[in-house]
Amino acid sequence: MEQVIGVDPGRDKCGVAVLAADCTVLLQQVIKTADLLEKIGLLMEKYEAVTLVLGNGTTSESVQKSVGERYPRLRVKVVDEYYTTQLARQEYWQAKPPQGWRRLLPVSMQVPPEPVDDFVAVILARRYLQEQKEDNNG
Repeated sequence: MEQVIGVDPGRDKCGVAVLAADCTVLLQQVIKTADLLEKIGLLMEKYEAVTLVLGNGTTSESVQKSVGERYPRLRVKVVDEYYTTQLARQEYWQAKPPQGWRRLLPVSMQVPPEPVDDFVAVILARRYLQEQKEDNNG
């Protein structure tokens, strides 16, 4: 199985991630939505990805249409975004533990100080890869 691109689409910004078939995160970042199509093209080339995993949230339909028009060979798989923001916040705090006064408060009571859209993109891609693995084993 090849590497996949995960995208958490939004109006102003998008989370983008590239995962290997074994769910290893190769790249994750938050970008402007206006830069998304160009970024997808660069990632397809760099990682030889042929599958885009797209969250079914805010601007999913318009992104799906734009991607389909610009990259007709790219397989687009839409994945349910249910509970991904909460999971992304948890993963954010694991990757970047609170510092200073923030470490005195439970992370469940805190909102990360930066966007977590990239963590959502990782979760979406991971969900897709795990579904594929289960389908191949079952």
